[in-house]
Amino acid sequence: MGIRILDRYIFREVIMAFIFGICAFSAVFIGSGTLFKIAKYITDYGASFAAVVKIFVYGMPAIIIWTFPMSMLLATLLTFGRLSSNSEITAMKSCGVGFSRIAAPAIFLGIIVSGLAILFNEHVVPWANSAYNNVLYYEIQGNTEMKSQEHIIVKEINNGQIQRLVYAREYEAQTENLRGVTMQEFNEDGQVIHVENAEYAEWKDNNWIMYRGMIYDVSDDERVHSMRFEKQILPVKASPRQIVREQKKPEELTMKELKAQISIMRTQYVNTAKLETELYQRLTVPMASLIFALIGVPLGLQPTRNSSSMGFAMSVIIIFVYYAVMTLANAIGRSGAISPMYAVWIPNIIGLFFGIFLIKRASQ
Repeated sequence: MGIRILDRYIFREVIMAFIFGICAFSAVFIGSGTLFKIAKYITDYGASFAAVVKIFVYGMPAIIIWTFPMSMLLATLLTFGRLSSNSEITAMKSCGVGFSRIAAPAIFLGIIVSGLAILFNEHVVPWANSAYNNVLYYEIQGNTEMKSQEHIIVKEINNGQIQRLVYAREYEAQTENLRGVTMQEFNEDGQVIHVENAEYAEWKDNNWIMYRGMIYDVSDDERVHSMRFEKQILPVKASPRQIVREQKKPEELTMKELKAQISIMRTQYVNTAKLETELYQRLTVPMASLIFALIGVPLGLQPTRNSSSMGFAMSVIIIFVYYAVMTLANAIGRSGAISPMYAVWIPNIIGLFFGIFLIKRASQ
């Protein structure tokens, strides 16, 4: 019974410090970035109060997801630093409670926070980012013309089954042309049965007209018939405005959508290193909460951790080092020097080994 009371006590203390950390770090992000952006939107574009409120609200999830690991580190440093300085850790050990038992509630919370952060990053952040960009582009900046974009993807889905897929290397806003067009049609089993490639497609008379291309009929992954054409109607009824509005930036896509887009772009032999880095980072950033819990608990128990200011300073230093390594690893992954799947895990692997080393030393 006593152990359960101790678990609840430590768990509650870490949660309270974690919530404080989210508020503190969110305030730092808002003060150093969001408010400056809002001021710029008001002065440059005359943004309305309603639009400013939307920007603020929709921008919060993207900020909060980064504060989870930071707050977990700060919470463990502050909580265990206070318990150590008040001699509560000494009292626990004198009653036969080992280090691993003392650290268990904080590490368990780190696991919970990592899991919730993954869900939050998958279901809330992409939606909020999409809403944020729409408010900024259409309501604040007042853009009515479509902008040029790369990697245009249009899908026709019926009863959950994709029937037609159109990929264009680029959309040119000035000419309303799609460049490097590929259309694929699928059967009920999801197999490609028909392919059309064209140099470009032009929006004309409410139709997309493809020029200078090839048609392939496919059976069992082999071409059985091919034919060149100079002019061909692309069976897509969506206008340029509709197509461009449907496109999303990587930060607006869920992990499932990112995987689908990577798969599509690979079929067109497009370099997907940037998208893969974004995909795997959706896991590594939330998992950093657990890594920081492993680091924060033994560091918080050090005798030098005798004040909140010291704990906050230590958390800032560790966070800076972690995100510096993460930025470098992301750059390596995006460049293709190392597989993005491996590159983005570098800071977490380093942090994991560091945390295990500190835990082993503290438990001795």
